[in-house]
Amino acid sequence: MMGKRNYGLFGISAVPFRMVFLMWLVYVVSFQENIELTFLGVKPRTLESIPTILTAPLIHAGFFHLISNSVPILFLGTALFFFYSPVGKIVFWRCYLFPYILVWIFGPRVAWHLGASGLVYGLAFFLVIFGLVQSDFLSVILSLVVMILYGGIIFTGLFPGFPGVSWETHIAGGITGTWTAFELYFRERKKNKTWMHRR
Repeated sequence: MMGKRNYGLFGISAVPFRMVFLMWLVYVVSFQENIELTFLGVKPRTLESIPTILTAPLIHAGFFHLISNSVPILFLGTALFFFYSPVGKIVFWRCYLFPYILVWIFGPRVAWHLGASGLVYGLAFFLVIFGLVQSDFLSVILSLVVMILYGGIIFTGLFPGFPGVSWETHIAGGITGTWTAFELYFRERKKNKTWMHRR
């Protein structure tokens, strides 16, 4: 399911760049005006946190937190739209929303969960899993590149023990990316019967 890569760098990276721009805009305004925005994060199973599922990925606890999410979103998001443009928006917005929906429903800690790491983990898991099940050369290479660049950080972030880190969001992002990869892969197989018999 390789996309038509004829949009230029700006076209394929427009969605991740807009996302990162919004993240930085929110951070700069809150920093300049000294506004505490933690309440726009998600607190599991609380009614007031249902609307903040939409805002939580835009809110960051500090400069390092913001940087650590911005760079992967730009790289992984651009790779997503470059290689898989037909499904790019579906994958991106699922990975934006679904991790915090899962955290709201299943999160074991009643604490504030915020930041775009759910999106980062969702994109990373999608690119790795989808590339491997696609099995064509470029997809596998992309999977390996993502694993080399982010594998260590990704898997260590899936376990509790780091203060101030929402490992629940990371797991939810990984689940979202993995589920989306398999769901889109089998949808494509069902649509195109001959595709599963490629050599």
